[in-house]
Amino acid sequence: MAKTSLRIQQLSTGYQQMVVKNVELDIPDGKLTALIGPNGCGKSTLLKCMARILKPMGGHVLLNQQPIHSTPTKEVAKQLALLPQGPVAPEGLIVRELVAQGRYPHQSLLKQWSKADEAAVQKAMQMTDTLALADRPVSALSGGQRQRCWIAMVLAQDTPIILLDEPTTFLDMRVQVDLLNLLISLAHEHGRTLVVVLHELNLAAAFADHLVLMKDGELQAQGCPEDVFTSDNLKSVFNLDANIIRDPHSQRLMCVPTNMPAGAAVQNAPLAQAV
Repeated sequence: MAKTSLRIQQLSTGYQQMVVKNVELDIPDGKLTALIGPNGCGKSTLLKCMARILKPMGGHVLLNQQPIHSTPTKEVAKQLALLPQGPVAPEGLIVRELVAQGRYPHQSLLKQWSKADEAAVQKAMQMTDTLALADRPVSALSGGQRQRCWIAMVLAQDTPIILLDEPTTFLDMRVQVDLLNLLISLAHEHGRTLVVVLHELNLAAAFADHLVLMKDGELQAQGCPEDVFTSDNLKSVFNLDANIIRDPHSQRLMCVPTNMPAGAAVQNAPLAQAV
């Protein structure tokens, strides 16, 4: 069993009302965990509580066996980074300045900008292929370029755990696949632990090492995609009638709705080829 540095124990949380209910979840280290479920099921709410933005109404989030909500903010920021959905950069900020903001947890009155900070920013931009964009305004970039820059900022924070809330939303399919290839390489080649909220089911099944399925604020299933991404689960959670097949080229799982018109499944071919 993979060791875990991030653990959710009987967690309930929400806003004025409870949204997430009694979730028990271990996040495997060095893997990409994807949270999927219908709109409003509590995926982003769970992620925010894991990131210490929302307080628990019951239960705990444990980071390195310590309750995260009673751990000092700056200490948490050295272990865990969050990329929220739809982040907005201040007007006029260039890419290098945005990425440098990831070093904030490592600064103090006695420790100002250092060669280590500069090296971390440089490495983060190399890993995300954003060095050529360093002096460009963030506002002038395409959606995919901006997302890579935000991910570079998170990487510059140099944390072992990274949480991302729908980082592929509103991006073209090719850009979504490129970003997920980057994220999976961070996990498998650089040992980062990633938790990602995703909307596109086939991308989640294709890229996740660990898949978490939610409905109405409760955890319905978790495990490897082969165990979780099933016709029965998709029917139960999404009310979706679908067959689960393997792409003959990549051998990755895909769902094909059974009520699609004849020939419509061909439209899924670009996804199968991309992944």
